[in-house]
Amino acid sequence: MFILKRQDVEITSVPHPKKDQQIPILNYQGQHFRLISVFSAAQEEDAKAFWRDLTDNRGKACVLLEEPDRYSVWGKVRLDQLAAEADSGKDDAASPAYIQACLILLQAVYIDIEDLLGGRQANLFEKEITGVLKQWRFPQTDSPESIKQLLTIDPLASLQMPAWQEHHLNTLLQELFRLGKQHFGNGNFTGRVLDALQDMPANDRNMFLSWLGQSPTGKDWK
Repeated sequence: MFILKRQDVEITSVPHPKKDQQIPILNYQGQHFRLISVFSAAQEEDAKAFWRDLTDNRGKACVLLEEPDRYSVWGKVRLDQLAAEADSGKDDAASPAYIQACLILLQAVYIDIEDLLGGRQANLFEKEITGVLKQWRFPQTDSPESIKQLLTIDPLASLQMPAWQEHHLNTLLQELFRLGKQHFGNGNFTGRVLDALQDMPANDRNMFLSWLGQSPTGKDWK
C-alpha cells in the first residue's frame, strides 16, 4: 500500500484482550496496522522486498514505515478483530519451539560475549538487549529479574515460554545479529551460536531452521 515516514503516522498500543501485554498499533488516516516485522536501517532492500511480497504476491494490506534507524512492516487490522480473535480462541503466539530456539541463541550470544570479551562487555550487552525488549514491548520483560531469567534459565528446562509472536522473534533475531556484530566486529559469530541449537530435539531444531531461513533476517544467520 504505502511507504510512510514517522511524522505521517501515530504509533500507540492497545491492551491484548486476553493477555497482560500491549499490542503496538500504527494509526494512519483512520486506519489501524499491527506490527509484522522490523528491519535495521541497513536492510532497506530486504524490508522493501518483504513488504512487496506481502502486498503484491499475498494480497495483504500493509504499510512500510521508514525511520532513520529502522524499517518496519505493518499489516492492516481492525481493533474489534483483535477482540474477535481472542473470543474465538485463536492464539497468535509463535510456536513454543521457535521461542525456545531464539532464547537459546540469545543466551549463546550472551555467553560468547562474556567468555571471549569479558564481563564488562557482557553487562553492556545485557543493558542493550534490555533496551530492545522494552522498546518493542516484548511481553513478560517488565523487570530486570525477568530479563535476567531469559539470559540464564535453560529454555529446554523451562515449563513455559514467554507469549511472544513471530514479529517479536524477527525483531529479537535482527537486534541480536546487530549487537553481536557490533561486539565481535563481524558476523562470523553466528556459526558458533547456531551450534547451541544441537541440544534441541532434532524435529524442533529442523522446523526452526526452516522457519529461520524464510524469515526477514534469515540470510544474516545462514
